[in-house]
Amino acid sequence: MKFSLEWLQDFLDTQATVAEIAAALNAIGHEVEGIADPAEKLAGFRVAEVLTAAPHPDADKLQVLTVSCGDGDPLTVVCGAPNARAGMKGVLGLPGAVVPANGMELRKSAIRGVESNGMMCSVRELELGDAHEGIIELPADAPVGASFAEYQATSPVFDVAITPNRPDCMGVLGIARDLAAAGLGALKPVAVPNIAGEGACPVEVRTDDPAGCPAFYGRTIKGVSNGSSPEWMQRRLLAAGQRPISAIVDATNYLMLAYGRPAHAYDLAKLSGAVVARRAKGGETVEALNEKTYTLDDSMTVIADDAGVHDIAGIMGGEHSGVTESTSDILLEIAYFDPTRIGVTGRKLGLASDARIRFERGVDPAFLDEGLAILTDLIVRTCGGTPSAVVRAGEPPVEPKVVAFNPALTQRLGGVAIAEDEQRRILEALDFSVGDDWQVTCPPRRHDIEGPADLVEEVVRIHGLDKVESVALPRADGVARPTATPLQQIERKLRRSAAARGLNEAVTWSFLPTAEAEHFADGAELWVLENPISEDMKAMRPSLLPGLIAAAKRNADRGAGGARLFEIGRRYFRGAKGASDERPTLGVVLAGEKTPRGWANGKAAMFDAYDAKAEAMALLEAAGAPVGNLMVMGPDANGPGPQFHPGQSATLRLGPKNVLARFGALHPNTLKAFDIEGPVMAAEIFLDAIPAKKGAASFARTTYAPPALQPVTRDFAFLVPADLAAADLVRAVRGADKAAIVDARVFDVFAGQGVPEGRKSVAVEVVLQPGDKSFADAEIKAIADKVVAAAGKQGAELRA
Repeated sequence: MKFSLEWLQDFLDTQATVAEIAAALNAIGHEVEGIADPAEKLAGFRVAEVLTAAPHPDADKLQVLTVSCGDGDPLTVVCGAPNARAGMKGVLGLPGAVVPANGMELRKSAIRGVESNGMMCSVRELELGDAHEGIIELPADAPVGASFAEYQATSPVFDVAITPNRPDCMGVLGIARDLAAAGLGALKPVAVPNIAGEGACPVEVRTDDPAGCPAFYGRTIKGVSNGSSPEWMQRRLLAAGQRPISAIVDATNYLMLAYGRPAHAYDLAKLSGAVVARRAKGGETVEALNEKTYTLDDSMTVIADDAGVHDIAGIMGGEHSGVTESTSDILLEIAYFDPTRIGVTGRKLGLASDARIRFERGVDPAFLDEGLAILTDLIVRTCGGTPSAVVRAGEPPVEPKVVAFNPALTQRLGGVAIAEDEQRRILEALDFSVGDDWQVTCPPRRHDIEGPADLVEEVVRIHGLDKVESVALPRADGVARPTATPLQQIERKLRRSAAARGLNEAVTWSFLPTAEAEHFADGAELWVLENPISEDMKAMRPSLLPGLIAAAKRNADRGAGGARLFEIGRRYFRGAKGASDERPTLGVVLAGEKTPRGWANGKAAMFDAYDAKAEAMALLEAAGAPVGNLMVMGPDANGPGPQFHPGQSATLRLGPKNVLARFGALHPNTLKAFDIEGPVMAAEIFLDAIPAKKGAASFARTTYAPPALQPVTRDFAFLVPADLAAADLVRAVRGADKAAIVDARVFDVFAGQGVPEGRKSVAVEVVLQPGDKSFADAEIKAIADKVVAAAGKQGAELRA
């Protein structure tokens, strides 16, 4: 939020410098993101008087002006503005000045043969508004030669980040209140004019949606003249980043920025019948002030009359009923809307506005009458007109919240000792009412106060967050014990292992669009947020793969040839009785080129399912899984799931049901759903399924003792069924004699001539490790017989 020092001093009686105010804001929890001084942009621009104006000798649309800056000889300036004339006063940019609107540095130059010593400036060129039809005309009493920045009373502008829990500070008044409580000045009382009005309001105002709009107040003002707003108001709005539009619109914007209270003005001539806050009818449309048309549903609150919808309640007014320069009669509306309803509506429509931000976070429900009176006074003083009496529909939720507070909590929770009298002073300065028994009544605008801990926060931040001393946590004597859990240690090891294998770690959102989450839910019930950040972040992820696929797509869209991504995080499911079920998982996505094209290998090589399997096996081994015992199993009810290609995917299991990982190529339907070109490989390791190691964990490795005798290798060639997985055969061979066989691997697979149809030949190398003595021939033969027998159980027979 932006505001000028001049505007702040309208609410806060202070002599503090800009630096002192910025330091105080930071100390009480309002981060100052920037300070801008408009006077710096207006350096080199001065109030000047046009002494003479004559036609340019060589240009029909230019004039040659003689301009006085109050000192020295008059200057010659060439000007094309139609309103330039002798006797007027304006703003002259001298050589060396930089035009704020375009960054152009002014200098002496000849224009069509006549030397010009600067430029007479328009409102747009100095970024003071949009007017550009002519140069600025200053009042006759403007002091010639004065710095225009000083004449304009420009003031430094603060840019402050307001946290979402402090909607009461979304107006300059709220900032001033906090600074006054921090001792940086005195808060000036808010002057609320007493405007009784003449006659009853001629328009019926009511709320037919008390849940969405509990209170709806209004009044008419007839006979207004909607011209330009006062210069002081425009100056403050510009400092806040608001473009002045008209006196009435500017008054509503001023009320919102000064007091944090949005309001709206309707052209009374464009309304018909009663003005009602109600639920929208499904399919109704409205053209908003941003000139876009929105289709509404029956969950949204709107402001409508007999003709239809005029306003998306609490978010944006309608184009049809907005005020214009020709407006003579208006209806002012000020209401309280349900914050949750406003947030849901805004997200559904994808519509953001300053009003939505304030209503969504919660405005002051007790500031309806005061806000309407201040707004009426601003408009009547500027535009004239006769206001009616106020019509009130509904009641705002102003029931005070009372919190039982113990001042001792401040030191226990906040870590700083503050005297009870000072705590009471701080709370009362923030408009809390503190009883003798420390029953604290909260002002209705403080929606963020829920309990004593929130009051501690208020006291501590006003006392000064910078005064909270750093205190070291207690530490036991001796060598520090490791604090990481076994799972955290595994995750750290996996990160290092994945990075060492050339994978890049990604950190993606835990929230997904509902459609993407359902694609990977496998029938499980999703966690869906009631108040998501956006509609695209509504469902908690049931898999890490959607986020990684989206990241791979973003890289591909930006020209990346290939992506090797991994992420360690949590998958979220609904457990028994609705409890949260979070499961630690590692996801891997391999997309695009495995190796780029080159002279050595020709065309680029793409990733395949075996690459995904290799990553899964390597990372499972790093996680401590017994990879030698894993079974590779194809698609069934336990995985890998419909997201994967059924012929290019599998699962890694310990036993038929304990799935440790799934891997393979993504299904074409998955690629289509995520709008990414294939092939894309993926793997997902379920860390919670990996069995824990037996016995006490130890950081030290066992001492390595190399065997005294050399190993012996023997090769076996088996005829096996064509559909037998080689891993099953290797596992059976390894288990034939666990004492003697230390390794087994496939080194050849053949099918074709000499091999019966429906069979294939698989050659396995078996490594035997003798212990105290070398193997005798009879021992080797006995082991070989065991290998053949174990393979026979898999349907294998030894080739002749």
